[in-house]
Amino acid sequence: MPALTTAEVDSRLSSRPGWTREGDEIRKQFTFRDFRQAMAFVNRVADAANTADHHPDITINYNRVTMSLSTHSEGGVTQKDFDLAAAIDAAAG
Repeated sequence: MPALTTAEVDSRLSSRPGWTREGDEIRKQFTFRDFRQAMAFVNRVADAANTADHHPDITINYNRVTMSLSTHSEGGVTQKDFDLAAAIDAAAG
C-alpha cells in the first residue's frame, strides 16, 4: 500500500476530527476520566490493531493517551493508517 501524498493525507484528515499530521504520521490525543479508563481504551485498541495487523505507537500519560500512526514500511501515511484511525476512534466510544 503506497504512502499517500501530503494533499491526500490532508484531505482524509478532514473526515477524522482531532487527528493531525505530524511529519510522516498522523496523531490524536484522547483524554479519559482516569488511568483505568485510559488503559481499557488502550486494550481495545490493541485488539483492533492485532486484527488489522497494523500497530500504532502509543504514549500513555495517566489519563491521556496519544496514538501515532505511520506505515513504516512505506515511509509515511497510508490508507491502512486511516483505517486504523477509524477503529481507534470507535474504540474511544
